Amino acid sequence: MSDGVRAMWMRGGTSKGGYFLADDLPADRDAFLLRIMGSPDPRQIDGMGGADPLTSKVAVVRKSQRPDADVDYLFLQVFVDQAVVTDAQNCGNILAGVGPFAIERGLAPAQEGRTDVRIFMENTGQIAIATVETPGGTVTYSGDARIDGVPGTAAPVPIVFADTAGSSCGALLPTGRAVDVIEGVPCTLIDNGMPCVVMAAADLGVTGQEPPEELEANADLRARVEAIRLRAGPMMNLGNVREKSVPKMTLVSAAERGGAIMTRTFIPHRCHKAIGVLGAVSVATACLLPHGPAAELAAVPDGDEKLLSVEHPTGEMSVVATIRDGQVTRAAVLRTARKLFDGVVYT
Repeated sequence: MSDGVRAMWMRGGTSKGGYFLADDLPADRDAFLLRIMGSPDPRQIDGMGGADPLTSKVAVVRKSQRPDADVDYLFLQVFVDQAVVTDAQNCGNILAGVGPFAIERGLAPAQEGRTDVRIFMENTGQIAIATVETPGGTVTYSGDARIDGVPGTAAPVPIVFADTAGSSCGALLPTGRAVDVIEGVPCTLIDNGMPCVVMAAADLGVTGQEPPEELEANADLRARVEAIRLRAGPMMNLGNVREKSVPKMTLVSAAERGGAIMTRTFIPHRCHKAIGVLGAVSVATACLLPHGPAAELAAVPDGDEKLLSVEHPTGEMSVVATIRDGQVTRAAVLRTARKLFDGVVYT
């Protein structure tokens, strides 16, 4: 496509990727995305990808026909070293840029001061509401909000999620149990917006405080985590997950910095430098179960509104969980986003 395709590149939360209007993408969408990202290649040297799953992501956005949403958002993970484009998961970090992008592309009208953008997440069939700073009716990316894993500050983008339980697996606990033992390891198989397998780091022979690079270099650990993941996939109604990016594999340990829980997450083969938004929601929910690896290690505050700080290698992510009748009915997180460029990309 010598004329190129219109795109906006944005940082959303602790991820980065390309944002496209659905109508701007060619019929051979996946081939196009692999080409513009430079996949498959570990360096993605011939494309826009950053040689990391966190920077090889895509948002496809269209005006919604639903009465309860302004836009529809489809998340696509472009694998770095494989010719794979998958919609098997959602991404709450890239979601942070969807509201600003929708306003900039004229899909959602800007209000004075702040604008709520109702986003239907096609991957999981759920609604999220992102609040975008729009002084003078124009998106601003500058502000004082700070999130761990991102240098500097930016305008806040608070996101509220509701009814995300079982969004990919059909139930919050797809096996109906808080604990399943897989390969000799007690696991919580959970989906509150992101399918996750939660395990105590100590049960896998590590502390859970190691830097991601050290965990990635531990071949025995990675092999064991992958063996558990492949068995967990069918148990979570995800089928054969050998070539899928879900479930995420989270090792938990006691918090070290005053939070609720410490995490190290494989996504699924690289160890995340932070933690995904919806992954944090699922892990925070696991902390609130009656029992399980996370529940047994977590420091949980009292009250129906629980602020849970989910610690990760580069800081923490705060999840505000609302409890009604013993169930998590609502979760909210704070993210930021920044527009990096607006133009065209070429194959």
